Amino acid sequence: MNMMPEHSVPLIELDLLRTFVAIVETGSFAAAADTVFRTPSAISMQMKKLEELLGKPVLVRDSRSVSLTPEGELLLEHGRRMLALNREIASKFIVPDVTGIVRLGAPDDVAERFLPDMLRRFSDSHPAITVDVVVQNSIHLVELVKQKKMDIAMITCESGIEGTDCAEILYREQLVWAVVRGGIAGETDPLPISVWEEGCAWRKAGLEGLKKAERPYRVSFQSAYISGQRAAVLADLAVAPLPVSAITDPIIEAPEKFGLPKMPDYGLGMIVASDSGPAVLAAADHLRASFAQRHSQMRAA
Repeated sequence: MNMMPEHSVPLIELDLLRTFVAIVETGSFAAAADTVFRTPSAISMQMKKLEELLGKPVLVRDSRSVSLTPEGELLLEHGRRMLALNREIASKFIVPDVTGIVRLGAPDDVAERFLPDMLRRFSDSHPAITVDVVVQNSIHLVELVKQKKMDIAMITCESGIEGTDCAEILYREQLVWAVVRGGIAGETDPLPISVWEEGCAWRKAGLEGLKKAERPYRVSFQSAYISGQRAAVLADLAVAPLPVSAITDPIIEAPEKFGLPKMPDYGLGMIVASDSGPAVLAAADHLRASFAQRHSQMRAA
């Protein structure tokens, strides 16, 4: 495979990304100009330079609005990560005097697999900010943010839950069918599966795949917690759709001989309450940077 020499890869200026994100978030070049303290003509020049660097259009403009091309959607996701990483690096040297309490909600699998290390590092860099964590499912977390009872909610996206479509995607991960090593649940007809109730992105992906493959199934085990789903798999009572990072021996990805349909990935998103203060914004930036770092590590592995 031909690899582009490192010296020939264009360096994208953070200032260009900051302007691009501002355009998307404000919905227009004029509004973005006020946000980044530039003239509209300067904004246009920056976007022209950005698109020339990438060799692809990232924005579609008409007389009323600005929309993203598919390449623009990808740039937005990675651009936000790069800006968050920049803020994270700067905070290591220039620590603002920020204090306060942040109310953070997350599903149990996120709280178990991701948050401990991320919150420990946030405590090191922002010792004057206290983070209170509530473990709850995505449906309830969306409502808590709406009711101003939660500052930040980490939620699973692409589940069809009302309100999750506005979440900022921080991380994408492949879903797979989980079985216990040497188990026979995957051979059973109808297939016994372990999922949660309507509104779970993993359930939605799994059931849609089975229906499309015309594979008979029955819901034999229901749990709102990943520990419960893992218990069902370990007991060989069911197979379950789980993120690939949750697959640890003796739980394995279902072998091809079981004929289970390939699963899509899913998005882990973040919703930040409107009018949030400095402490909440600092925590949100830290989460963005942490998941960006994890994404980079996964790609390098």
